[in-house]
Amino acid sequence: MSKDFSKDALNAINKKAGKNITPGAVQKLASTVKPGTMQNEAQLRQLIKQVSSMAKVPVSEATVQDIINAVKKGGANSGTMESLMKMMLKK
Repeated sequence: MSKDFSKDALNAINKKAGKNITPGAVQKLASTVKPGTMQNEAQLRQLIKQVSSMAKVPVSEATVQDIINAVKKGGANSGTMESLMKMMLKK
């Protein structure tokens, strides 16, 4: 993921949530993600809940399922991650 995308994404989340999520908090959460996380539905659900909690943006069960389906279908590249973040922020 590019540095500009990461900065833009964090700024978008902070603006939407009205909070100031620090890059350090994101890095701490990201350090817990393993390659298998994106393949394991239970771990992916937990990650989505952690991100939702950190951003203080509620995510419905339907949106969680949409995100899981999108990750399973498309993998986890930067384009997919950007679209997933937009999906979370939109609902």
